[in-house]
This record gives sequence, structure tokens and C-alpha cells, in this order.
Amino acid sequence: MLKLEEFVSQVARDADEYIATHVTGYPRELYEASLHIIKVGGKRLRPALLVASGMLFDKQYYPDLIPYAASVELMHTFTLIHDDIMDNDDFRRGVPTVHRLWGVPMAILAGDVLFAKAIEIASEYAIKSGRVSEDRAIRAIFELSKATRIVAEGQALDMSFEKRDDVSEKEYLDMIYKKTSALIEASAKIGAIVAGADENSVDAIGRYAVNLGIAFQIKDDILGVFGREEEIGKPVYSDLRERKKTILVILALRKGSEELKERLLKVLGNRSAEKDEFKAVAEMIDEEGIRQEAELEALKFVDEALKSLHELKGKANEDFLELLRQLAVYVVSREK
Repeated sequence: MLKLEEFVSQVARDADEYIATHVTGYPRELYEASLHIIKVGGKRLRPALLVASGMLFDKQYYPDLIPYAASVELMHTFTLIHDDIMDNDDFRRGVPTVHRLWGVPMAILAGDVLFAKAIEIASEYAIKSGRVSEDRAIRAIFELSKATRIVAEGQALDMSFEKRDDVSEKEYLDMIYKKTSALIEASAKIGAIVAGADENSVDAIGRYAVNLGIAFQIKDDILGVFGREEEIGKPVYSDLRERKKTILVILALRKGSEELKERLLKVLGNRSAEKDEFKAVAEMIDEEGIRQEAELEALKFVDEALKSLHELKGKANEDFLELLRQLAVYVVSREK
């Protein structure tokens, strides 16, 4: 049986090697800034999902999937660099953010380079290799471009929600679909498209990935308050400091006790609040069952993801179906 950790590590090595050989240029400082976050590491969820989704349908496509895996990781990193600028974050993956090391103008350019390179790499491989048909290549690039536009919409919503205390759960789910899940969905669909899956199969793996991505972001929101800094790679409670409307905040404001609501609103967006004040609010969120409700919400979306996988039974490689089941479990059980 395929082991998730080994598979993800292999894809990460191959995608990172592809990136290292294809994302080079002058001035050197620009490319150093562009690759800073990538070199630190990361989960490589999107590349692994892309490759696994392709190999569900045709295992011989592994070498052809790696350039596309590299592309989605570049596009993801582009969004992270710009996100860190907008949120004025100091750390990403346990190291200083790009704009902290190189300044905001260079960080913007570093993100722009990765955006362009993501499209360039995906296009170039199809043109030069002759192994991916024009139709599949165009569809893959369409999915990548569309997802990136949707991510921008999600980021705009996320920022607008910082000014409001009445954000609904429905609005939140729409925002995290756009900001997080859309690129995860595109990763899965691109893998299936490149490997020649039929339209129904592409749709099914896309639905799996949408629900996986939403569960992933809900878990991320939980870890942002209850995780350990050395594991999550950023200061704990940073979402509260930045007035982010996470699932925990939305549920606490809607269902929490009056005391919890009052104390939460006092620290929300308050960058001068002491860590103990945030900790006290986190403890109340836990004690009042808000954390558990958020965990159950994430599990609901994992269940939906697994239902979409079940539609592929008999049409896809069973080893890779099992790998994607493992991935769904990992998303909600992880600690970083």
C-alpha cells in the first residue's frame, strides 16, 4: 500500500528540483526573494494532490505531472507572498517573510515573477515535450488561471471581513472556498486533465478537492488559535490580532456566552493586547464547545470529500484512491 508521507516527500523532491532548475534569472536578488519561502519547505499539499489525481487515471503520466505540480506550488507561493504583505505578517513557515527581508516593492515583484513563471512552466512543458495534447494543456492553464483569479476575490473578501463583526458562516465558507479551496480544486482537476480523465471523473475529483480544501482551512483556523508556534510556523493568535473572521470567531460571536463575546471583541484586532488575554479567550472558546463544533464542521467536509471519491470506485486506481482517503484524514488530524 502507498504511504502518504513517502508519496508527498517524493513529489515534493521532484517538484522542488523542477522549480530550482526553471526559476532562475537576473537580477539574482529578485529570484532569491521569489524562492525564499519555497526553500524553507512547506506541506506541498497541492503538488501531491495534483500528481495523485493524475495517477488515479494513468500512472505512466508521473513525469508529465511534475511540471504542473511545480506550477501550482509557484502560484500558491505567489499568493502567500502577497498575502503576507497585505496582512503585514512578520513570519511564514518559521522564517521572516519576504517583505521583511527584501522590502515591500521587491516582495511584490517576487510574487509577480512566480505568477508569471507558473503559467510559463505549464505552457512550456506542453509546447516542448509533445506529451500533453494542446487541448489538455489549454484546459490545465485555464483551471490554474481561473483559480488564481478566485483566490484574489477570496483575499479581498477576507480583508473586507476584518471591518465587520456580523460575518455569517455562509459568507465565511464562500470566502475560504475562494481563498484556499479554489487552488486545491484546480490542482486536482489539472492532474486528472493531464492524465486524460473523462469529464465526469474530473468533476468528481474536483468536488473531492473543494471539500478537502474547506476542511483544510477550517483546521488551519483552529490551529491558528490552538496550535503550537513551532509547528504552525507563525505566532499563535495572529488571526485574532489581525481581526480575521475565522470559523472560531464567527461561532463564538454567534453562539458564545456574553462574557466570551465581550472579551473576544476586546482583543480582536488589538495588536497591543497581551498574550495572556488572547490565551484566556482561547480557553473560553474551548470550554464553551466552539472549538469542538469547528472540528466537527471540518469532519463534515471530509465526509463530503470521501463521497466524491467513492464515485470513482471502479474507474480509478484503487491504490491512489486509498492515498487520497489518507490525505483527507491527514487534513483534519494534522498539528501543523
